[in-house]
Amino acid sequence: MKVLSALILIILCSVSARAQTGTLMGRVTDSYGHVIEMASVSLPQLKIGTSVDSLGYYRITGIPKGHWKVQASFVGYQLWSGHIDVDDSITVTRDIVLQASNASLNEVVVSGTMKEVSKLDSPVPVEVYTSKFFRANPTPSVFDALQNINGVRPQLNCNVCSTGDIHINGLEGPYTMILIDGMPIVSGLSTVYGLSGIPQSLIDRVEIVKGPASTLYGSEAVGGLINIITKNPVSAPLVSADVFGTSWAEVNADLAAKFQVGKKAHSLIGVNYFNYQNPIDNNKDGFTDITLQNRISIFNKWSFNRKENRILSMAARYVYEDRWGGQMNWNRNYRGGDEVYGESIYTKRWEYFGTYQLPVKEKITFMFSANGHDQNSVYGTTIYHADQYVGFGQLSWNKGIGRHDILAGLAYRYTYYDDNTPATRSFEDPQRNRPSHTSLPGIFLQDEISLNENNKLLLGLRYDYNSIHGSILTPRINYKWNSADKNNVLRLSVGNGYRVANVFTEDHAALSGSREVVFRSDLQPETSWNANINFVKKIFLSDGGLLGLDATGFYTRFSNKIIADYETNPQEIIFDNLSGYAVSKGISLNIDLSLPSGLKFLLGGTAMDVYSQEEGLRLRQLFTEQFTGVWNVGYAFKGLGMTVDYTGNLYGPMRLPLLSDTDPRRDHSPWWSIQNIQLTKAAGKGLEIFGGVKNLLNWTPNRGNPFIIARSHDPFDKQVQFDMQGQVVVTPENPYGLTFDPSYVYGPNQGIRGFLGVRYNLFK
Repeated sequence: MKVLSALILIILCSVSARAQTGTLMGRVTDSYGHVIEMASVSLPQLKIGTSVDSLGYYRITGIPKGHWKVQASFVGYQLWSGHIDVDDSITVTRDIVLQASNASLNEVVVSGTMKEVSKLDSPVPVEVYTSKFFRANPTPSVFDALQNINGVRPQLNCNVCSTGDIHINGLEGPYTMILIDGMPIVSGLSTVYGLSGIPQSLIDRVEIVKGPASTLYGSEAVGGLINIITKNPVSAPLVSADVFGTSWAEVNADLAAKFQVGKKAHSLIGVNYFNYQNPIDNNKDGFTDITLQNRISIFNKWSFNRKENRILSMAARYVYEDRWGGQMNWNRNYRGGDEVYGESIYTKRWEYFGTYQLPVKEKITFMFSANGHDQNSVYGTTIYHADQYVGFGQLSWNKGIGRHDILAGLAYRYTYYDDNTPATRSFEDPQRNRPSHTSLPGIFLQDEISLNENNKLLLGLRYDYNSIHGSILTPRINYKWNSADKNNVLRLSVGNGYRVANVFTEDHAALSGSREVVFRSDLQPETSWNANINFVKKIFLSDGGLLGLDATGFYTRFSNKIIADYETNPQEIIFDNLSGYAVSKGISLNIDLSLPSGLKFLLGGTAMDVYSQEEGLRLRQLFTEQFTGVWNVGYAFKGLGMTVDYTGNLYGPMRLPLLSDTDPRRDHSPWWSIQNIQLTKAAGKGLEIFGGVKNLLNWTPNRGNPFIIARSHDPFDKQVQFDMQGQVVVTPENPYGLTFDPSYVYGPNQGIRGFLGVRYNLFK
């Protein structure tokens, strides 16, 4: 009996000892005492960690007895490491001070070379913007969030339904590839309709590469790429909420929670809901100024702990959106009819993507994605139904051999597309559809050569075989030099890009309005050559401040470019490959200034010239400004827990499409600017209250114009008279000889508005 009692006592003591665990807690700040919200603190040996809350605090529980390594990190700061000793039932307090890296040169980026590398070491210039940057001007979608990035402009393409795309250095949206966690998710149909469905709350950071990236990413990465990196389930808050509304009765809500399944699986689930149901017509044209929307997006991401820290993550997203714009008295009963004009779009979209590192000695990774897009749209009496399914898989191998860092891969993308337009109509039987099936297998090879500590050379080559257009070869070469102190970096890049166009999924004007779409020939893939030079300099000021300069010169020349011709015939939109060439060239400068006082400036400007040359005629591209400027000025009030952010952009004149020589609207836009101000107050542990004013100048594009939408009073052209050649006849009722046209748009119609919101993050 004594032996049994002793044995039970030993077992109970053992269980008790194992049950007794410690806690690590503290605060994370920078060298000036500023809180570094969302910094990661972890114990890598135990594979546990957490994120810092809005007041700078963190807490990790369940730490077993022992001597453990602690790490803290955040984008733009040097990795911090330390050790703690945990005894039975002990709480360890450790405040952490992170030191700024050489002005963010050591940030980890993946988009330039398709593998993790510090920004300093990347031979491809990559711009990085964290979630904190976007919180300075909260928006309900990624599309709106990008408006304060230099050289990147969200372009509205329709006055009625407010669809748009993203321009990089003056190149239209279809030339920009949008990635989510490195996967080519946003393309084709979603180029126009999918961007608004990506909630800003999912963003951990956004990486931007300007210039062709087709060597690694294939078609559509002609003008550059935007890689949206979503939050990591391990370091995300336990529960988070971000809700705000505006004086226009817009409501945006983001709710997220993470949970753990066993010891190896972590999951993050988030819901975004945006609603706007308040028709407003401030410009008095009888049409809604902005589109009414009802949108919900559900996101779920999983990550798994595996041996030797091999990667396994997967995510899924579903988006449903119901949006409409049009005459103020429109309702669903008028959908598709010719009594009251409206543009109504129902969008259903699903996505699934992930990354799996094979359990082998070599670093071999398989990336995969699939998405489906169901579009049910009506533009007046024009009905557009389309379905698109895209499957993508890529196997890549990364190997370091001496001075060589080799990346090789095989990729395959399958695209199914069907709609009710002539794009998929059968030539043999016009009553039947002939869906498009496009296969795109590819192979790529990249060699990153470290010539010495200060010089690096990257050589890349990709071969794709398009099942419709045949073989496509895209090479690139990049060179990087950095000074011994690594405060000066010079990069030179030359690369080739290509793109296969689909007019009806990319150009909204082909569907709305009264113009006829005309194809002069079978459209061939567009190709381009790009060269750019990038110089980065970091200057450490005597008072402890930091000044960063980032300058780039770029030149892109296109062959076979497809340019929509709005001007040859006002009743048509003509599509054809350019017989000459097109050019996008310019210079850009970013200035990043941080002062010990808490004042921070992010300033940027881009001057560019985008034009086409054909038969001796040089023509400036429509909807493209020659200058754009952005700014983000922030100040933190020490001791008050309050920050103020002043953000804005400035755009130079753009050439705009007119319907006739007598069209009274401006042929060029004026200089215009959108400016915003926001106050944020920490109101408790993990709680923030923010509010401010958007569009302080109350700018809208109807200033200086007699109207924006041509003949908004007669959207079905019932009172328009045409001659025998199909041209509009000038009449007393139609003195300018116009037809209904909503394509004259270059900026948002939404004026000044206030906003107020609350943000809450709960950590362990």
